[in-house]
Amino acid sequence: MYYSNGNYEAFARPKKPAGVDRKSAYIIGTGLAALSAACYLVRDGQMPGDHIHIFEKDSVPGGACDGAEIPGLGYVMRGGREMDNHFEVMWDLFRSIPSIETEGISVLDEYYWLNKEDPNYSLCRATKDLGKDAGTNGKFGLSDKASQEIMKLFFTPDEELYDKPITDFFDDEVLNSNFWMYWRTMFAFENWHSALEMKLYIKRYIHHIGGLPDFSALRFTRYNQYESMILPMVKYLESHGVQFHYNTKVDNVEFAIGGGDGPKREHTGVGQDTILKIQATSGVFKRNPYSSPTKKLAVRIDLDHEGEKSSIDLTENDYVFITNGGCVENSTMGSQHSPAAWNPDLKPGGGWDMWRNIARQDPSFGHPDKFCSDPQATKWMSATVTTLDGEIPPYIKRICKRDPFTGHVVTGGIVTVTDSNWLMSWTLNRQQQFRDQPKDQLCVWVYGLFPDKPGNYIKKPMTECTGEEICEEWLYHMGVPTDKIEALAKSHANTVPVMMPYITAFFMPRAAGDRPDVVPDGAVNFAFLGQFAETPRDTIFTTEYSMRTGMEAVYTLLDVDRGVPEVWGSVYDVRNLLNATVKLRDGKPVADMKLNFIEKAVLGKVLKKLDGTDIVTLLREYHVI
Repeated sequence: MYYSNGNYEAFARPKKPAGVDRKSAYIIGTGLAALSAACYLVRDGQMPGDHIHIFEKDSVPGGACDGAEIPGLGYVMRGGREMDNHFEVMWDLFRSIPSIETEGISVLDEYYWLNKEDPNYSLCRATKDLGKDAGTNGKFGLSDKASQEIMKLFFTPDEELYDKPITDFFDDEVLNSNFWMYWRTMFAFENWHSALEMKLYIKRYIHHIGGLPDFSALRFTRYNQYESMILPMVKYLESHGVQFHYNTKVDNVEFAIGGGDGPKREHTGVGQDTILKIQATSGVFKRNPYSSPTKKLAVRIDLDHEGEKSSIDLTENDYVFITNGGCVENSTMGSQHSPAAWNPDLKPGGGWDMWRNIARQDPSFGHPDKFCSDPQATKWMSATVTTLDGEIPPYIKRICKRDPFTGHVVTGGIVTVTDSNWLMSWTLNRQQQFRDQPKDQLCVWVYGLFPDKPGNYIKKPMTECTGEEICEEWLYHMGVPTDKIEALAKSHANTVPVMMPYITAFFMPRAAGDRPDVVPDGAVNFAFLGQFAETPRDTIFTTEYSMRTGMEAVYTLLDVDRGVPEVWGSVYDVRNLLNATVKLRDGKPVADMKLNFIEKAVLGKVLKKLDGTDIVTLLREYHVI
């Protein structure tokens, strides 16, 4: 497996891998990573579909990418996904997945046309004082000291960030800024989360720094993520004969470890250009320190189908793709009249328990307890509010400045309530969010980053609130008159709360080796998938990360002779670096930073030396000087 860029390999079709007709695949989970692996097995691995088996512990596919009308509860979306135009693997795959809306086009086609005709941007990113615009005016509000703290983190080597929280690098100069409000609410970062992941995010999305305040860099699907992304992939796989096994838990995968060295896979390939080959061989991509060349063979899968135990014996021709961990594990739903339960106890057959069983067998298989041992630090809550008539929509329209019933962009991303004790944010994507949703109803997604704090209107923690009470708190911050709040929440909306104890588990401080490599060194016939597998340069909590691990796993194990598109190289583009530096300073030239006499003198001499060169022209073009 190697990385590539450009369109030479982007549109090429690989040859059929040798011997693939004699091989089988067993995939654990049906999240985006698992479904992507299955799609790549079919499309590029050219494995017969009936040789591919997918095990799902629930009755429906999708993992965290859900969205459904649940009888007796109502419409529920546990979360949402934001995409950008440089999700290279996602678009590579979706160009081949047929649309289930329009015959003859791909999911990528419909996605592209939709976002060209109806581009995304927000007209109100934040509110305060009961629905008034917070007046951030698209500014980051960073002092020179705060800008320097962000720049210092950006340039700090990864090794110095292992196991350290964000607060080791940012103080109140950053944490009290608009920048941090934009950042933490968009990505769900907490102050105690991983400084390493924070740095990786800044590097990964350096090209989007200027779009943070208004979400103009984002792309969204037409419907909820389940109907727009998961269903087309499932239909594609079913059309090729792929076998889905629902209500089937995987308790463990047993490995035989030893008996010499396993396969030695080069980290470069003939398709790479010079720059990528240098990067791959220079050691810039840190290897798992627990790795060994020892042969590691998956030999058995232990299953539990609705209480009936069984096992599948594996050979070297049976590939296993393991989704380890899970951000929506142990999620619970409340209702309009009941809170969502707190239930963090991990059970057999779940992603965490399975990973623990696997990790005990070899140090290179990761350390799950680094992520799942403190659910109080990894939880937050969401709720889906469905408005039932025309009573609440005028208050929404007043804030988002758009008619929510047009089918076009509504809020354009989350609206953060800056003075909410829960640090509440809410969003309406294009309506209707569900194909069967009545035309006079709206589905609003609400989440609280601080669910243990008492609300401003409902004087108790979000964790203890019914759906109706969460709706009341939301309506209060929308500026609804207090004498109308109770009746609107009770009779004109239906709200379903969701508690997610492990939703940000992947953001917990970590070190190299805490997540297994997608294909560990010495692995013969297995790979790890999803948010808790390690792949270089990309960032977790994205659709792209999950799908990338699926592609890398298939291409490595089957030795598919085509490049995996590299993570978009914006961090190596001097234009993006210059633009982001100025944007972070709200447009003020870097030359205006508060410098001491010596620093100013040195800067003046450097600029004088550069005068008359293209470097100065470039600096002026991006308003650095």
